Amino acid sequence: MKPPLIADGDRPREGGAQRSITEVAVGVLLQSDGRFLLTSRPAGKVYAGYWEFPGGKLESGETVPAALRRELHEELGIEALDIEPWKIELVDYPHALVRLHFCKVRSWRGGLQMREGQSHAWEQLPVLSQPVLPGTVPVLQWLAEERGFAGATHCDSGA
Repeated sequence: MKPPLIADGDRPREGGAQRSITEVAVGVLLQSDGRFLLTSRPAGKVYAGYWEFPGGKLESGETVPAALRRELHEELGIEALDIEPWKIELVDYPHALVRLHFCKVRSWRGGLQMREGQSHAWEQLPVLSQPVLPGTVPVLQWLAEERGFAGATHCDSGA
């Protein structure tokens, strides 16, 4: 098993080494021209102002696609139509140990509504929105690899 990505390794871990894993569904919304959606974390949340792919925690008994559909509707006001499970990354943040279930979303219904007061940007590589959440960095690397220009992610996770 691959070790977790350590975010802000100089900071103590809340809950210690035996904390439970929080399961999170994450949507990588892709437009036909290759641009992808990043949203900012709203004020009042951990890492407020950092840029990330939208999504949220799975509720009890919920599948990853069901959680992602719910979260995208709650956060962005859209209905995800095409959800493709993609990759999984374990990230050890100071406040939580999270397993991120990344899914590509190629089609949706409705216009974007920033329902949590967050900002959004349709990005391409290299990413201009800064800083990006540490758990976002691997996705940018995977996208760069898929597109044949690894190393061109231009991101500062602040980690």
